[in-house]
Amino acid sequence: MIDLSNIDKNVPMLESKGLCKYFGGLKAVENVDMKIMPGDIFGIIGPNGAGKTTFFNMCTGMYTPTKGNVYLMGEDVTGFSPERVARKRMARTFQNLQLFKFMSVLDNVKIGCHISTKTGMWDAIFHTKRYKEDEEYVIYKSEEVLKAIGLYQYRDTMAGNLAYGMQRKVEIARALALEPYILLLDEPAAGMNPQEKEALMDFIKMLNDGGYTIAVIEHDMKFVMNSCNRILVLNFGEKICEGTPDQVKSDRKVHEAYFGKGIIAGEAVKVHG
Repeated sequence: MIDLSNIDKNVPMLESKGLCKYFGGLKAVENVDMKIMPGDIFGIIGPNGAGKTTFFNMCTGMYTPTKGNVYLMGEDVTGFSPERVARKRMARTFQNLQLFKFMSVLDNVKIGCHISTKTGMWDAIFHTKRYKEDEEYVIYKSEEVLKAIGLYQYRDTMAGNLAYGMQRKVEIARALALEPYILLLDEPAAGMNPQEKEALMDFIKMLNDGGYTIAVIEHDMKFVMNSCNRILVLNFGEKICEGTPDQVKSDRKVHEAYFGKGIIAGEAVKVHG
């Protein structure tokens, strides 16, 4: 559970206004407005090439927008570096697993604590008091994260030896070590079997119950409809719909852009409260 006492629940946790990204003559994202409120599980969907990851990359500082602005808890963070964004309490995972597979689960999560430490090069070389204090803190913090999300029993397991679905959870645990208010997940269910997807869905809802606001890019329509309370739909870089799962399922433009490719909206039943 994270402390939300300093959060104004009437201010969007993450907001974009007129966000655009151009690569030469290609308009990857064009004039996208979005609001993610505290406590949301917010889905971002759309066909391949719709601009979803590019949009995420602008929100997290990986890309600088061509036009428009990004606001985190009301603060304009447009053009901030990824590290500076992370210090503002926003964390993300990536479409492809970014784990160190030959390191333990604990060591992978410890890496996520680096923003909270003060150790410099000389401290690390000479094992100063600051280095030892930071190392004790990082181990404590990482173990607390693993206990909170039910992964503590795997702390000494080499990350690459875990099942794929468990590796995804370790990657999310590392992001949680940054102590974020909002967590952005880029296609977390990619490559998972149905049982792993179901477990991940429950895991995301558990994190949300613990106070985390979550944004998810995902291709699996059933996964999004069963997880998210609000959804943004992109197509060719433009926003075509934003609303509840029921609103998205009944939107004509969404059917033309997405459901027309064989995805049947009626398969999904909204269970998120």
